[in-house]
Amino acid sequence: MLFSHEYEDGVLHLSLHRDLDVTSRAAVAMHAEMLLHAHRPRLVRFQLPTAEPSPASLSVLARFRRLCEALGTPMAVCARTAPPSSSRPAAA
Repeated sequence: MLFSHEYEDGVLHLSLHRDLDVTSRAAVAMHAEMLLHAHRPRLVRFQLPTAEPSPASLSVLARFRRLCEALGTPMAVCARTAPPSSSRPAAA
């Protein structure tokens, strides 16, 4: 599964599970667009899989942002970040 979604209290939550490549971006973009038209949310939250997404992931994000703007739907973007490392250098 490339991404998942939830619709709750008028907010459509879309979450990419991994960075996209050229072959997967069209399918994800089309599915996300269908969800936007089906739910007509008041807000979209788009979660990227990393803080440094691939060009294909950014392409889907840009396409989806343009669609949200055309429909007048605000969109928030966030990225998963790695948890802080527990291996800190010992204090001297």
